Amino acid sequence: MGTYHIKKPKQIKKILLFAETFQSLTQRIFVELTERGYDVSIEFSVNDMILKEAVKLFEPDLIIATYLKCAIPEDIFLNYLCLIVHPGIKGDRGPSSLDYAILNREQTWGTTILQADYEWDMGDIWSSFEFPMRFAKKSSLYRNEVTEAAVKGILDAINKIEDNVVPEVLDYSNPNIRGKWNPYLTQEQRKIFWGSDTTEDILRKIYASDGFPGVLDTINNKQVYLYNAYKEELLYKEFKNAKPGDWLARRNHALLRKTTDGAIWITHMKEKKEYALKLPSSYVLPEIYETLPEINISTNRSEHSTYQEIYYEIQGKIAYLYFDFYNGAMSTEQCNQLLATYKELKSKNVDCIVLMGGEDFWSNGIHLNLIEFAESPAWESWRNIQAMDDLCEEIINDVDHLTIAVMRGNAGAGGVFFSLCCDFVFAKKGIILNPHYKSMGNLYGSEFWTYRLPKRINPENAKKLLENRLPISTNYAKQIGLIDLELEQENIKQQVEERLKELLESRDFYTFIEKKRKIRQEDEQNKPLIEYRKEELNQMYINFFGFDPSYHIARYYFVYKIRNFRTPLYLAKHRLDVLTKK
Repeated sequence: MGTYHIKKPKQIKKILLFAETFQSLTQRIFVELTERGYDVSIEFSVNDMILKEAVKLFEPDLIIATYLKCAIPEDIFLNYLCLIVHPGIKGDRGPSSLDYAILNREQTWGTTILQADYEWDMGDIWSSFEFPMRFAKKSSLYRNEVTEAAVKGILDAINKIEDNVVPEVLDYSNPNIRGKWNPYLTQEQRKIFWGSDTTEDILRKIYASDGFPGVLDTINNKQVYLYNAYKEELLYKEFKNAKPGDWLARRNHALLRKTTDGAIWITHMKEKKEYALKLPSSYVLPEIYETLPEINISTNRSEHSTYQEIYYEIQGKIAYLYFDFYNGAMSTEQCNQLLATYKELKSKNVDCIVLMGGEDFWSNGIHLNLIEFAESPAWESWRNIQAMDDLCEEIINDVDHLTIAVMRGNAGAGGVFFSLCCDFVFAKKGIILNPHYKSMGNLYGSEFWTYRLPKRINPENAKKLLENRLPISTNYAKQIGLIDLELEQENIKQQVEERLKELLESRDFYTFIEKKRKIRQEDEQNKPLIEYRKEELNQMYINFFGFDPSYHIARYYFVYKIRNFRTPLYLAKHRLDVLTKK
């Protein structure tokens, strides 16, 4: 199309982000730009009038749409340089980019930075980076490869704009443009045919629909969306007479279903009805779950190769504890199971326990969806935070082992402070940390943060983390002492092994354990751990059962994904500045 008539800034200082919500990609871009010294503000795409008002208030040098479901108004993109982050290769257009890439078995994919124009995704190309496609969930690809490519693309585009480089015109006659227009992927295209689809076919359909919208299926005359599936490697062979589509077994609230050439576990579902919650499968199909045999297996991964949420591996004197909870939410039951597994590892002949979390999430704290689903959300909140604290207390009081938290994926709220219960915290570069509670209805928070946080960072930085309600990078977290080490994105376990080998093979390990015991003993004498817990939980009790319903309202809006009617002032700097000046 070519919108070269727009005056491009010689130097970019102020950047306005347009987004549907403050999701992971937007958070990462916000952090990357802010830490590079750009003045960044955010406006949610509530309506055209709000977007126009934001532009007028902030007067940005550049506008970046990180995640939009609507078009940028014409009188904005004709007067301001607007870039669109599109999760597709050059020439790819449409709202279901990653969905098609997964279903079409693309070997490589990419993220492209386009200029906003009259036609959807038809603007000039400022930058584009490709990456190899993993066989993985859409949400995982989006949170990792797509996001990394987006950050590279935006920084590259900014450099080109300031260097007065002319962008590439989208030209489908160019053989290097291999993308095309794809319409919204319908449920008919996502539909699973249990009698003929292979295990890989089914996994691809569920992977391509993960997060949103899910794969619609009819089960016992009930329409439900399916999410988060895993291939079963061996167990299906025990059910020789089962037919494709039959339900076989249950584990961790997931259901095992027969395919034409194997079986898959389906961990989460959601009924097709207004205000339905995405829940563990057993809660959506209890009539099926209760009839199936419970398949329990050891949490020792060396003894099997099958799906489970919690498992461990022991290598020499090191135990690696994995807990892969969907979206990082930790229910009361999951906390208790993780606590039991941790206690089991303490009885093993190991010197170090490494908490590895999940590949996509470390932890986001208590399980808000199950809390909302409970008969009494207040009481389930209370049970859940008590279970989190039981787990944290066990780790803090473990003075016989070196404990390390390895955050391979994003972490929020209680999840960040849960990691601080360990002696050391490692984090993969590029993940986003949200070390604050207040955005969830002014929660006070627990997980012994009042004990562990002051040991790591100074009061000024602690106040900023808790009050600003903003995400931070691993780079910043390392600078202020919140984490101890940034890990490169590849070969994470190998990096951890190398660090531990140096310590465990030296006499420093025994010195460290002696010092750890002494410090814990002194701390307990100065102020018992139970006092920190009581003080935090007294505040949480008020959050859950007090007169102020802020937490319950915020949770309700969050779990039902109710669209924001305004941008919070801590994100909309342009609006906060106006109020401050008044």
